[in-house]
Amino acid sequence: MRSISGATFRMGSDRHYPEEAPTRRVALDDFRIDATPVTNAQFAAFVAATGHRTVAEIPPDPRDYPGAQPHMLYAGSLVFTPPREAPDLRDIGRWWTFLRGANWRRPYGAGSSIEGIGDHPVVHVAFRDAEAYAEWAGKGLPTEAEWEFAARGGLDGAEFAWGDEMAPEGRAMANTWQGDFPHLNTESGPWKRTTPVGAYPPNGYGLSDMIGNVWEWTTDWFAAGVGAAAQKSCCIPRNPRGGRQEDSLDASQPRTRIPRKVVKGGSHLCAPNYCRRYRPAARHAQPVDTSMSHVGFRCVTREGNRT
Repeated sequence: MRSISGATFRMGSDRHYPEEAPTRRVALDDFRIDATPVTNAQFAAFVAATGHRTVAEIPPDPRDYPGAQPHMLYAGSLVFTPPREAPDLRDIGRWWTFLRGANWRRPYGAGSSIEGIGDHPVVHVAFRDAEAYAEWAGKGLPTEAEWEFAARGGLDGAEFAWGDEMAPEGRAMANTWQGDFPHLNTESGPWKRTTPVGAYPPNGYGLSDMIGNVWEWTTDWFAAGVGAAAQKSCCIPRNPRGGRQEDSLDASQPRTRIPRKVVKGGSHLCAPNYCRRYRPAARHAQPVDTSMSHVGFRCVTREGNRT
């Protein structure tokens, strides 16, 4: 873990997606944060010690999904598979598939495994899985503000975790999509999906993979207007825990209404032509019951927690 000294910083952005705005001042106390995302090897040790079964390994309860066809309620997780040709970018079903049997042990379904990628970030973890690991480790999950402050690496107001240029001197600084998303990946290295943690340079706080590789869970409920509410306050909020559960419900899903948490950092699937969320200020809503092949997490400790 790395120690982060508390400070006041500028959170959010006025130059990108509307849910990031407005930029506002936020104050934080000291905390410690994992230097890398939790890896497959670390998660395997947790499962061996506790017998934990992840959400992706348990068939959904029909009571939680009224109207769903019984034959569709099977254990699995969402897996990215690139289409052969350039699709309509509004149709995410062209590259995301809920795959039977996909989970953290088999990240791409039957026949796949984590053998040889123990140092890659664990994926296919829903929010409660990340919480369970953190509790076992004597830690917790970061708030959105803690995560963003740590990701900035001391560069208050910079666009990226390493400065204001996406690829300084042509050098890739994070594992993000190379080429035309979602069908053309021009990455020339050995890894087309996740990469070993620490494969790219750490930020100013010595933290690796805060940007790219995998999205990371935070404890905050997602709500688009939390920044505006904070800006209207007479005081600088200290250690904020944003949003309310009821405000995080996805109105486009009237039957299930699954609450959503904020995930941060973007992933190996973020690309300039589709998802420019490879920045500390970027945020995205992730349903708490949903695991995916590009979502992971890291942990924090605060005063009084075990380190």
